[in-house]
Amino acid sequence: MRQSVLTNEQSRLLMDEREELSNILLRLADIGAPKDALVTLQKAAVQLDELFLIVVVGEFNAGKSALINAILGEKVLAEGVIPTTTRVTLVKWGEQAGEQIVDDTFAVVNYPLPLLKEINIVDSPGTNAIIRQHERLTDEFVPRSDLVLFTTSAERPMTESERQFLERILAWGKKVVFVLNKADILENEAALQEAREYVLKNATIVLGESPVLFSVSARLAQRAALETNEVERQHLRLASRLDELEKYISTSLDDSARLQLKLQNPLGVADNLLDQMNSQIQAQSEDLKEDTTTAQSLETTISAYEHDLEIELAPRLAEVENILHKFEMRGLDFFDRTLRLTNIHNLVRGDRVRAAFEKEVLADVSQQIDLHVKQIIDWLVDKDLHEWQQVMAYLQRRQTANLDRVVSGGGNPQEVHRKELIDKVNEKMESIIESYDQVKEASHLASSVENAVAQTAICEVSAVGLGALVSTALLSSALDITGMVAAGTLAIVGFFVIPYRRKQAKDDFREKIIALRTNLNDALTGAFKHESSNAIVRLRDNIAPYTRYVHAEQERITKTQTQIDELRNSISTLRARIEMLVK
Repeated sequence: MRQSVLTNEQSRLLMDEREELSNILLRLADIGAPKDALVTLQKAAVQLDELFLIVVVGEFNAGKSALINAILGEKVLAEGVIPTTTRVTLVKWGEQAGEQIVDDTFAVVNYPLPLLKEINIVDSPGTNAIIRQHERLTDEFVPRSDLVLFTTSAERPMTESERQFLERILAWGKKVVFVLNKADILENEAALQEAREYVLKNATIVLGESPVLFSVSARLAQRAALETNEVERQHLRLASRLDELEKYISTSLDDSARLQLKLQNPLGVADNLLDQMNSQIQAQSEDLKEDTTTAQSLETTISAYEHDLEIELAPRLAEVENILHKFEMRGLDFFDRTLRLTNIHNLVRGDRVRAAFEKEVLADVSQQIDLHVKQIIDWLVDKDLHEWQQVMAYLQRRQTANLDRVVSGGGNPQEVHRKELIDKVNEKMESIIESYDQVKEASHLASSVENAVAQTAICEVSAVGLGALVSTALLSSALDITGMVAAGTLAIVGFFVIPYRRKQAKDDFREKIIALRTNLNDALTGAFKHESSNAIVRLRDNIAPYTRYVHAEQERITKTQTQIDELRNSISTLRARIEMLVK
């Protein structure tokens, strides 16, 4: 398009549109738009500086080549009853007439006709031709076109192949004008009107609105061009009805209409591409719903597991503390009964006091602690295994659903990638569960707990089993009690000393047992929470590749949708400016 014919305002709009189209291309490339679609949009943007382009489509034998020759006023293209146009053919100005065969699908015809300095015309193979070159037509020239002349024959108006092809080109949002050719073969106006109504009816169904329709006879128009008798020429020209169509095309070629079509053209292509991207991202979003639900279920399950451990662990550990509390009560009662003047003959025998303490106070504390701690370990190991199985069940359900889509042929590369990812995570989960040895896990956990208790300040001794370890600490807390009373002098001053010693012994014992109980509870709580935390971290680490994929896809889809919406707004703004400029 020559810049000199544009006003300053038109020039600014053209510059802004070029800049915006460049931005759209970059952003669409960034969000993964198909390369061929980007190339199409790029070519459409280039058309802002190229000639006005008319594309003529329709069924074989509809008279497309004849119509083009009639519009040009000369026989530029070959005509015949057999398919003469087997390639997409671009008709353009050239100093010498000639045809260049570019490849099997495309040819260029040059012709020294002044009108061709203003417009380019594309002739196409019939929609019902044996050799179809529709890909090039619909993917390259229709998106670049400023006007599509959809030509159908009065012999066979609006055939099924034409209707199907019309649906293909509609996606590009092009201006489509219908031409009912060979109007002269119909017997009368009533027959012509019937044919027109048939075309309008079927075209409206596809378009959603009534189209512009011209009834012409390209054959009569060509005869008129060759006629030397002016009266007969005028008669043939009038009978051809071509003037109305040419007037419409000429009107479309005036400055404002041409500029509007030129500026709207790449925006229509961009809109179409955004529609494709939007449909694609919506489909991906729909596909991801099940993955999102699965990932949320996994997160919820693990969080619930973590919460259950926290809630259930405290009362289970309280049982161990309760054992020590009962031990404390028995110990205080033992001192009340033992440290008395009436028992002075036994107090001087420390070994008897110790034996009685072990039998009456210590009793089966060791076995009770071992039992309760073992129950906590078994509970934790069972919950851990159950959680692995539950998580794997979620993944297997998602694995089955995704496999069904891939096998049924509905799988795209994204679904194949998802399947590979789920398979890999699930395979690892199955391997862990199959090799899960509850006895071994329980033994490892018991060892960790014993080490955690032994490493605290309450015990600096070595013993076999947690119960024995704690029992040793409990007994050592009371050993010096017998030492305080095992002295012969107590027989002389016992009346004054024993009540004092009894109180002192009880206070010391209570203080030590409270400290022991607190430290042991802290050690056990810390050990079990540490092991619980490790189990949860291990679970999350193993499903992390899948959940990371889901979260990343969610972010990508949300970002892409936002960018598509922003680009749509930009295009809408440009359209509004174009409308205002034309008005």
